[in-house]
Amino acid sequence: MVPYDQGKSMNFFKARIILLFAAVVLLLGPGCSRFLSNSFQEEFVESDETYQRALTQIEYPNVEDIDEGDTIGTQMPATVSSPGTPEYWDLSLQEAVKMALQSSKVLGDVGGVALNTPAGVHTKYDAAITEADPRYGVPGALSAYDTTLSASTYFEKNDKALNNVFFGGGTRLLRQDAMVVQAQLTKRAMTGTEFTLRDYIDYDANNSPGNQFPHAYQNNIEMEFRHPLMQGGGISFNQIAGPSGTPGMINGVIIARINTDISLGEFEIAVRDMVSDVENAYWDLYFGYRDLDAKIMARDSALETWRRIHALYVNGRRGGEAEKEAQAREQYFRYQAEVENALSGRLLNGTHTNNGSQGGTFQSNHGVYIAERRLRMLMGLPINDGRLIRPADEPSLAKVEFNWEETLVESLERRPEIRRQRWQIKKRELELEANKNFLKPELDLIGRYRWRGFGKNFLAEGSNVGEFDGALNSLFDGNLQEWQMGIELSVPLGKRQAHAAMRQAELMLARDRAILHEQERAIVQSLSNAISDVDRAYAVLQTTFNRRHAARQEVAAVEAAYESDNATLDLLLEAQRRQAEADGSYYRSLVEYSLAIKNVQFEKGSLLAYNNIYLAEGGWPEKAYMDAAERERLRGHVRKIADAPEYTGALSQGVYPQLLTPGEVPTEPMQPTPQTVEPTPEPVTDNFTPPPVPGVTQGTSGNPEFIQAIDFDEGPGAEKSIQNLEGTARENEGEVYFTPQSMVPPGPESGLQPNASAAGSSALTATEPQEGAVRLPTQPEAGVPLSVVPDTTPTLRSARQNQTLKFPLKEHSGSQDPFKNYRNAGPRWEPVPIPEAKQRNLNDFSGEVKRFPLKESN
Repeated sequence: MVPYDQGKSMNFFKARIILLFAAVVLLLGPGCSRFLSNSFQEEFVESDETYQRALTQIEYPNVEDIDEGDTIGTQMPATVSSPGTPEYWDLSLQEAVKMALQSSKVLGDVGGVALNTPAGVHTKYDAAITEADPRYGVPGALSAYDTTLSASTYFEKNDKALNNVFFGGGTRLLRQDAMVVQAQLTKRAMTGTEFTLRDYIDYDANNSPGNQFPHAYQNNIEMEFRHPLMQGGGISFNQIAGPSGTPGMINGVIIARINTDISLGEFEIAVRDMVSDVENAYWDLYFGYRDLDAKIMARDSALETWRRIHALYVNGRRGGEAEKEAQAREQYFRYQAEVENALSGRLLNGTHTNNGSQGGTFQSNHGVYIAERRLRMLMGLPINDGRLIRPADEPSLAKVEFNWEETLVESLERRPEIRRQRWQIKKRELELEANKNFLKPELDLIGRYRWRGFGKNFLAEGSNVGEFDGALNSLFDGNLQEWQMGIELSVPLGKRQAHAAMRQAELMLARDRAILHEQERAIVQSLSNAISDVDRAYAVLQTTFNRRHAARQEVAAVEAAYESDNATLDLLLEAQRRQAEADGSYYRSLVEYSLAIKNVQFEKGSLLAYNNIYLAEGGWPEKAYMDAAERERLRGHVRKIADAPEYTGALSQGVYPQLLTPGEVPTEPMQPTPQTVEPTPEPVTDNFTPPPVPGVTQGTSGNPEFIQAIDFDEGPGAEKSIQNLEGTARENEGEVYFTPQSMVPPGPESGLQPNASAAGSSALTATEPQEGAVRLPTQPEAGVPLSVVPDTTPTLRSARQNQTLKFPLKEHSGSQDPFKNYRNAGPRWEPVPIPEAKQRNLNDFSGEVKRFPLKESN
């Protein structure tokens, strides 16, 4: 037989061999080779070329495809050559903004940022991502105060020879079986104190001759605390800096919450920019339609002129010379090209934020199709769905003035950039305050209390239990107790890191304060430019209206002179060209004025409130509210400790008023009230004679100071209906416009009845438009007087929508108004030929007529 000790040694040797073999298998088994087939492994090892090919291949990631139905199934886009009449979708600005907020997950990508730099894109998830950051978010900062449970269990087998009998407990060959079980709970308080509750179990069985028992248990339970008296102590420091012991690493709960507030400010900025860009794109599309209307009218006028001259050219009559016919034909094809460009548009940047002004400077270089697709992109809609968006709102014509002092104060308080930077400054101030704590030495108060238990067994059962029969029994007897109390001091000599952190915190605070001052200066500059631009746009709007008026009268006069052989063809074509430019300039100034008003709201920081938009955090799950109610019930009444330390710093000034609802009167004025200002007549002399202005007639009451009416009548058959998108698709597909041999002008289109006596005019008639023309919602009868609706909530967009203009109309003018079948846009004016007698000066077309004392004329 094999002796016991020798057999036991053999078993231990075999066990070690098996463990070694298992370790080799585990180490060599897994790895890259398990992902490769056997044949490829052989080739991989034998050939370096295979390794290089596998290493340099460009692979496509295996991710789930995301298709929400607006990409793969997109219809073909509308083009210039698209046949038929598109289906129009009349969309208001309020609906466009609402759909953009509901559909867009990426906020306002107008420059391809999502493709070029996706990391710089703002989304609706950004604020939540910052809040949920495990390193710098609020939950991450609070996790430092979570209770930590740690446990460990170790088994040992010791078999060793000792040279000294003393260390072996009386033997030179020590054989031992040991087990150590340890578990502890650690909790850090907001004061910086660390509490620990620990349980320690030790089992020891050895062959030492001096042992009382062949095996024994020790069970210890101890409580320990470590409280910082100087560095790292106090509720204020721990709320700001957290439990970090490194200078400059400030990431407490308050700092994390400020990070969330900063991200909320950035989110508000992104939402505001998106709303601004949606409105910019909306008015870009409006101008695209109006510009297309003007181009079509100019093209039709040029076409009528070409027809007339071509008829003279065919009959060999005077006025139909070849050079005149070619000149008229050139003008027609010129405007036909402009119609095609205005319909489709060119791939240029549209109006968007920070393209000259922060709110967006109008860019009039896009057509209907390009502007419509851009608006769809911002609204989060399918780029092409077979319909064509058509703006249903008209720009405001009311004159708006802002109180400079109130607007200036409001802009410096409500701009989200200022609020974001002030949160950044508050963060720097708290970081500086926390870094001062690191200049103190580390002085900790340490205390520990321990209960010990010892016994032959872990737990002894029965009524007659000895003193050391059970370790757990001995523990609860409480005969073995220990305690420890002490102070621990640690001071880095020089404190270079702490001083460097202080210096950096001071510099960062100075930097952010300088940035805040520069931001305020930039806001003052931008606000000054915006308010100045409102006045400029309104003045230009009046000027372009008068220019448009004069250009149409010029066309009528030159056309009449040309018919009587008192003007050349050059003058007629040049007059028509200036009329087309005047129409485009008028619509451009109309859109610029609307964008200027919007930009003032942008600069004031009230654009979201102007559109009745406010931000709010989403609700929690229902179970969260139930759990909170249960915890509140279990908490009971909390006793207030008067001397408890608490953070007394004022972090904020209260809730930020985002929205002023209709009828609500704020305690402090947050926004100046836009109001329609009546122009003040300039003083005139007694011998002043105003220049004649067509369209204005004097009242019959005999009072020469009042203007009674404006005549809209241009005579029967003077106008043709606007073609809009119709008219680019020709009915006669066999006509070739660019073939030199084709010298015959296109025939009249279906439903188009040109009038040779008024070929140059381009106003709308009150007749029904032809099929395919733009049909817009009708407005109330023009004969009904229009009144200004009182504006009680100037901070909302509804205030601007209610600013309808008053304009004097004479009797039966509703039947003469060529715009009565257009959408609800307020009054519009067109030049008309009237007698030169009794003409008076109309200096303001915004609804207020200037009255001048007039002398009796001879």
